[in-house]
Amino acid sequence: MGHPRKALRTTTVGAVSATLIAGSALGLAPTARAADAIRFVDIAGDGGTLLKANVITPAGADGTRRYPLLVLPTSWGLPQIEYLAQAQKLANSGYIVVTYNVRGFWQSGGEIEVAGPPDTADASKVIDWALANTPADDRRIGMAGVSYGAGISLLTAAKDKRVKAVASLSGWADLIDSIYSGRTQHVQAGALLDGASLVTGRQSAEIRQIFDNFYASNLSKEQEMIDWGKKRSVASYVDQLNQNGAAVMMANAWGDTVFPPNQYADFYEKLTGPKRLEFRPGDHATAELTGLFGLPNDVWTDTERWFDHYLKGVDNGINREEPVRLKSRSTGGYEGYPDWKSVGATRKKIALTGTTTIHTNVDSGADGGIVFLSSILDQIAKAPPVASIPLLPRRWAAVWQSEKYTTAQQVRGTAKLHTTVTPTKESGTLVAYLYDVGPLGLGKLVSHAPYTFHGQTPGKPIGVDLELFSTAYDVPAGHRLALVVDTVDPLYIEHNPSGAQLTFSSPSNDPSYVSIPLREQ
Repeated sequence: MGHPRKALRTTTVGAVSATLIAGSALGLAPTARAADAIRFVDIAGDGGTLLKANVITPAGADGTRRYPLLVLPTSWGLPQIEYLAQAQKLANSGYIVVTYNVRGFWQSGGEIEVAGPPDTADASKVIDWALANTPADDRRIGMAGVSYGAGISLLTAAKDKRVKAVASLSGWADLIDSIYSGRTQHVQAGALLDGASLVTGRQSAEIRQIFDNFYASNLSKEQEMIDWGKKRSVASYVDQLNQNGAAVMMANAWGDTVFPPNQYADFYEKLTGPKRLEFRPGDHATAELTGLFGLPNDVWTDTERWFDHYLKGVDNGINREEPVRLKSRSTGGYEGYPDWKSVGATRKKIALTGTTTIHTNVDSGADGGIVFLSSILDQIAKAPPVASIPLLPRRWAAVWQSEKYTTAQQVRGTAKLHTTVTPTKESGTLVAYLYDVGPLGLGKLVSHAPYTFHGQTPGKPIGVDLELFSTAYDVPAGHRLALVVDTVDPLYIEHNPSGAQLTFSSPSNDPSYVSIPLREQ
C-alpha cells in the first residue's frame, strides 16, 4: 500500500536538498590552506574502478619518516573535497590524509553499491595505494567519515585488519533498523537518499529495484530487501570487528532522521574493544557540519583526539574519560556514563489505562516533523515539533498523560511502549509520540517511532512492543508527559486499509504502559 505521489514529492525534495548540500561543500575549497601541496590523484579501486581522490601530507614530509594514515570516504552525494578543511587540520598535526569519492558518485567510476563488498574492497585498495605512494605507516591506519563514509569505514574495519582506529560520524550500524524500523518505510529519509543519488551519482539496477520495492511496500520482496540491508550493516560483522580489535568511536545526533540513534547504541553495547559513543542535538550530519567548514567543532575535536591516542599513542586522556558522552537537547553541558545501559538507569511507567478506539488514514496533527528541518530547528533554537494535546481529535488519536511532575524529569535513553492492539484489518501502522506538555496543553515532541504489522487476524488482539527513538530531554517541573498514538505521519509510509480501526486496551493480566528512562538523580 505505497503512496507513489508522496514518494515522488519527497524524492524531488531530496534531490534539491542534495544539490544544495553539495554546493555548500564546494564552498570549502577556497578556505583550505595546504600544509603541503594537495595532490589530486586517480586510484584504481576494486576491479580497476577509477576513484577520484586527494592526498595531503604533513609539511616537510621527505620520506625519511613514516606518518599515520587516515582514509576518509566521502558522504552520500558529496564530492571529494568534502573533508578538505578537516584533512588540512589533520595533516598539520602529522597525518597523511587520503580522501576519495566513493564509487558511483561524481567523477569516480562504477555504480552505487550502497556500501556493498565493492565499496569495502575499494577502501582497502585506497589503503594499498597510500602505503605504496606516500610515507604512510602500515601499522598506524585509521578511517573516518560522515554518513556514507562512516558506514563504509566501519565495514572496512571489520574486513581489513590493517585498520586500527575508526571514527564513524552520523553513520549506521544496521541499515534496515535505520530506514525500516518497526517494519515501516522511512519514506522521507529513503527519498532523500534516492534523490541525492539520482542527482550526483549513477544508480545500479539493483539499488533502483531496492528503492522501487521499498516505495511500493512489496511484501513479496521484503526478505530480499532485509537480506540486502544486512549484508551492508556492520552489525552483521560485529564478531569480525571485535576480533580485529579496532578502536571505534561513534557519534550521532538525537534527531537523525536517516540513521536514528537506537541502532548505534545497540551496536555499541556489542563492541568489546576500545570504544566511545557520543550523542548530541541535531539531525543527520548537522553536528559535524561546522567542522567541514574548518570551524571549531566538538565532534571533529574528539575525532582527532581519538586518532591521536590510538594511532600516535598520545596520552591525552580520552581513554580514561567515561566512554558514553551525551549532550541533552535541553541544556548545553555534556554528561558522561560508563556504558549505554547506565544512561537511563531509572525508569518510570505511565499506565495506558482504559480502552480506546481510533480510526485510521487521517493525520491527527501529531507528527514527527520534516526530515532535516525539524531537528535542525530543535538543535539551533530548541524548537521541536509541537502539537496542542487537548485539541488533538480523539477520533484519530489516542492520548494518555502522566501526572503533573513536581520536579524536572531528565529523560535519557530509550522509552519503551508496551500495549495490546486489536485491529479490524490484517495490516496496519501506528505511530507513537512522547510529548512534554506545558500548563497550556502545548506538547513539545520528546521522541516517537513507527510500528507496522501484517498478516494479523482481524478482531484478534496482538501485543505491541515498540522502542521509541533514543533521546536526552529535560521535562520542566510543572509539566506532564503525554503518549499520543495515531496512524499517519508524513515521515513514513502507512499501511492502514481504508476504514480500518485500531483498539488499544490494557488487559489486567498484561497492562499497557510506556516506560520512561530517567537519569539517575
